[in-house]
Amino acid sequence: MWKTRIVAMLLCIPYVAFAQQPGGTATPVVQWQLQVMQDGQQIDAFDGTTTVGQARTDTHHHVVQHNVGCKDQPAGEIDLQRTLTVSPIAADAGGVTLAIDAQETLEEPGPARATPAGCKLPPQPRQVSASHPGLKSASGDWASWTIIDKDPQLVYRVRANVASTPAQQ
Repeated sequence: MWKTRIVAMLLCIPYVAFAQQPGGTATPVVQWQLQVMQDGQQIDAFDGTTTVGQARTDTHHHVVQHNVGCKDQPAGEIDLQRTLTVSPIAADAGGVTLAIDAQETLEEPGPARATPAGCKLPPQPRQVSASHPGLKSASGDWASWTIIDKDPQLVYRVRANVASTPAQQ
């Protein structure tokens, strides 16, 4: 019977160790900021406070409307939606590592399109998905991740550090 108890205790030890950080400290909480840069200009920003091992997903919408048709009337709305999931996967005094998933809707670049009769057509939406498994940000410093090289250039700038307050989800 005592062998059964020892085996049961030994089987539970890895799970207890996994649930706590070394030394029995609480799981770190990370404050992070993410700037979306398009062709060198900031076009959007996200921020949050998230516990290591947790994820936060935010969606921002930017609806644009173009003058279209032969009468050049306002129409052709496009929802330029941006959804980011940010998950701190490691954090210490030296920096934070974040896993980031992104889905973007952009307007297709290039000259305005037109029908054979010369009537304006709206730009076509372009879907972009990207994932970074571990972007490292030295404590308080900006780290950059290029999503698209050109037409348009799209870069995410991330800054993160260990927070001193509890996470607010």
